[in-house]
Amino acid sequence: MDFRFCDELEFGFGWEVEGELVHRTSHALAADGGVWLIDPVDVTEAVERARRLGDVRAVVQLVDRHNRDCEAVAERLGVLHFNVPFFGVPHSPFEVVSVADTRLWREVAFWWPERRVLVCGYALGTLPFFLAPGDRVGVHPLLRVTPPRVLAAYDPLHILVGHGEGMHGDQAPRALEHALASARRRLPRTLLRGIRGLVRRG
Repeated sequence: MDFRFCDELEFGFGWEVEGELVHRTSHALAADGGVWLIDPVDVTEAVERARRLGDVRAVVQLVDRHNRDCEAVAERLGVLHFNVPFFGVPHSPFEVVSVADTRLWREVAFWWPERRVLVCGYALGTLPFFLAPGDRVGVHPLLRVTPPRVLAAYDPLHILVGHGEGMHGDQAPRALEHALASARRRLPRTLLRGIRGLVRRG
């Protein structure tokens, strides 16, 4: 499985599985001697690296249909698997943000106030599939008509996503604000760009 490490931070890292139509990105975040694996794809090198950061406390799945290898990794490591934990993850540094709770789409995001980290599984992304021209972060096309404006309440220094490399630095809050404010208006451009990308890959 082709992958690369990304989102290198003093408190964790990500790994992106390549060679697929929509790259999948997973993260390991560490605090107070514990490690939380978020939407992991089971890449041995990445999971072992995460274990070196501290004791793995739990595996967290942010989107209901985003199981990836969450259950298998949790079982192998002997830790809990939290599947769309609307009521939080005990003893973790994360606040839970409800992004979607419908029959067709259930998703939460994580906000880590101490580190100003916002983690989204599917609502936001940085791959071309999510972006209109000129965007650095974009709302998922299927959420652009009713974007998750609840995320506008946060002021992230780091935006970590489940598809693509994250965005870091002082420009992250403005990129998030733009993504949410322009989501509906820029939907046609996003769809056109996505179609062109599929045609080129085909």
